Amino acid sequence: IAVLVVMLAAMAMPVLAVNDDKYGYITIQNVDIILEKGKANINVQYSLDEPTRIIVLLLGKQDLKSRILKVLNYDDAQVTSIDMNRAELVVEDVSYNYGRGIYWFPSHDFNVLIPTLRITTPQTSREYLSTSELPNGIGYFDSPE
Repeated sequence: IAVLVVMLAAMAMPVLAVNDDKYGYITIQNVDIILEKGKANINVQYSLDEPTRIIVLLLGKQDLKSRILKVLNYDDAQVTSIDMNRAELVVEDVSYNYGRGIYWFPSHDFNVLIPTLRITTPQTSREYLSTSELPNGIGYFDSPE
């Protein structure tokens, strides 16, 4: 009986281990947000659990798309392309426009831990490691519309 209990405990350990960068069958690797004017172009790289890859291939990418949207936590995001290891999205009017080319990209919470989050503006690029939020927001300049 003791051997059976030890075997069951050993089998249960991988189930108990939870990755903060994982949402269902998706493991987030990095997120790049490129800001131009008031728009954000978002590139997400991820991996899928192996058994799920076959299901996604057979049944389509709608569930994958909705999970990526949930991970990023942008209500108005539009998925422009999605495949088995990356997705591209656009969020219009994500930054506050103060006129004369001055913008503010506000703080934001993601629904998982992002191992590498890179925010690129026309002036600079900032990188955050192991974060589930953009804490303070970023101000930037772009050419006036």
